[in-house]
Amino acid sequence: MMRDWVQQALREPLVHFLAAGSALFLLMGQFSAEDSLDRTITIDEAQVARLASQWEQTWRRPPSAEELDNLVRDYIKEEVYFREAMRLGLDADDPIIRRRLRAKMEFLSTAEIQNMEPTDAALERYFETNKIRYAQRPAFSFDQQFLGDDQDIATKAIVALNAGKPVQAEPLSVSASMDKASSDSISREFGDAFADSLRALPQGRWSGPVQSGFGWHAVRVREVVASGTPPLADIRQRVSNDWQVKTQATREAAAYQALLDGYDIRIAKP
Repeated sequence: MMRDWVQQALREPLVHFLAAGSALFLLMGQFSAEDSLDRTITIDEAQVARLASQWEQTWRRPPSAEELDNLVRDYIKEEVYFREAMRLGLDADDPIIRRRLRAKMEFLSTAEIQNMEPTDAALERYFETNKIRYAQRPAFSFDQQFLGDDQDIATKAIVALNAGKPVQAEPLSVSASMDKASSDSISREFGDAFADSLRALPQGRWSGPVQSGFGWHAVRVREVVASGTPPLADIRQRVSNDWQVKTQATREAAAYQALLDGYDIRIAKP
C-alpha cells in the first residue's frame, strides 16, 4: 500500500513543482550566502562627463541628450555584465584577461617615465656608455661559428660554447674570424642584417644566434673600434629615445622584482 502511494505521489505535478522549487531555493540560498557583490551602481556627474568627453574625442562634437542617455545606458549594461562575470568567476583562467591585466600592470610600472626627459648628465652618461651604437662606421674584430638553420639548436649551442663545451660547427665558405673589419666588408660576406646586429652584441663572449643569409651563427666580438661617432648634440633626440626605452625596461624589471619578492614560488616539476 505504502509503495503504491509513494509511486502515485511521485507522478503528481504538484510534487514535481515542490521538489524543483526546493532545489532552486537551496541553490539561490547558497549563492546569496556567498554573494558579496555590490548591487548599487552609481553614475555620478564625473562619470557622465567622462563618457561625453570620450564621445567628443571620437566624433569631434558633443553628444546629444539622446546619445548621452544611450551612453549611460550602455555603461550600466557593461557594469552589470562585468560584475556578474566577476561573481561567476569568469575571469579565472582566461588567457586573454590575464594578458590584458598583465599589460596594465606593466604600463603602471613605467607610466611615470612615459614623458620624462633625461637630464643632460644622464644623457651624457648613457651616450658615453653606448657610444658604439651611434658610430657611423665602426670596425669589428670577431669570431663566428655557423650553427645551421635551426634557431633553437643554435641557441643551445651558444649556451654550450659559453660553458666551455665544444660544439659541432658546420662548414661554411666565409671567414671564421675577421679583424678590424668595416661594416661594408662584413656585409659583403654575411649580409647587412648580420653586420648591423654586431653593434648590439657584448664583447668577450659568444652571443646570438645571429642570422645571415646562410642561417644562424654564434658570434664572439673581440673588439669594436668606433669611428665617425657624431657629437651628442647632433643626435640628441635619438639618444634620448633610446635612453627612455632602456630606462622603461629597467623600471619595469625592478617593479616586477619588487612584486615577485613578496611571493613564495613553488614549482612542481614532473
